[in-house]
Amino acid sequence: MMKEDLNDLAAFLTVARESSFTRAAAQLGVSQSALSQTIRALEERLGLRLLTRTTRSVAPTLAGERLLAMIGPRLEGIEDDIATLSDLRDKPAGSIRITASEHAANSILLPKLATLLPDYPDIKFEINTDYRMVDIVEQRFDAGVRLGESVAKDMIAVRIGPDVRMAVVATPAYFARRPAPVKPQDLTEHDCINVRLPTHGGLLPWDFKKGSQQLNVRVEGTLTFNGFPQIIKAALAGLGIAFTLEEAVQEHIDAGRLVRVLDDWCAVFPGYHLYYPSRRQPSPAFSLIVDALRYRS
Repeated sequence: MMKEDLNDLAAFLTVARESSFTRAAAQLGVSQSALSQTIRALEERLGLRLLTRTTRSVAPTLAGERLLAMIGPRLEGIEDDIATLSDLRDKPAGSIRITASEHAANSILLPKLATLLPDYPDIKFEINTDYRMVDIVEQRFDAGVRLGESVAKDMIAVRIGPDVRMAVVATPAYFARRPAPVKPQDLTEHDCINVRLPTHGGLLPWDFKKGSQQLNVRVEGTLTFNGFPQIIKAALAGLGIAFTLEEAVQEHIDAGRLVRVLDDWCAVFPGYHLYYPSRRQPSPAFSLIVDALRYRS
């Protein structure tokens, strides 16, 4: 059946239900004359008169009653199905892909999602751990999670974690062999564990700030990694000094497994943010996730 026939049948069904061209035209959002022409064209194609028109009312003919009995339930079923689909626009459902560092995924995303997702089984969540600043549009991610200072200015950024600090740490055994640094420049005399992140290419410098003084120190050592979990493990093994997020090593500091130095040179800076393109039209599922992750101090 042609698409026009379906539209015309739906128009006939509305007129038959309302018993009025005037009310049916208002419901369909068309003029009364246009609706009358539609019904007349349908009758001509079928070769049957479907409606009896009087000055006061409209009623189906015998053929119209039979057609109404045949198509009425089917078209109503289609309308109900479409209404069900419309409900999905407001029901959180669908797949969401996010790129995040391993630490952000473990410390922020997983704990919050663990309490949220059981109530929303129709949301599928994919987390890709990566230290690179990937192009989330090109790589088809819905959002990314990075430290606030790393987020591009053309993105919408939503804070999902508190401010953070870096920490310079090594084992007590390491500092028993070599004197602890008292200023950042002293690190050049130590075996420091470096990190080479894919986005930066070169070794990541160690940034320090104390009052108005800012220092950028290029350190050297026998070990270089491309991820911070390995750096922490190497530091715990006594293989050198690590420069990593305070929160990631706090339990080791508290337990005495690591000793912190240069604490007064490690300034606070913006923590993790969820970011996504400003032109994105958020789905109900994405809006729900953003609100659940939003940091509330």
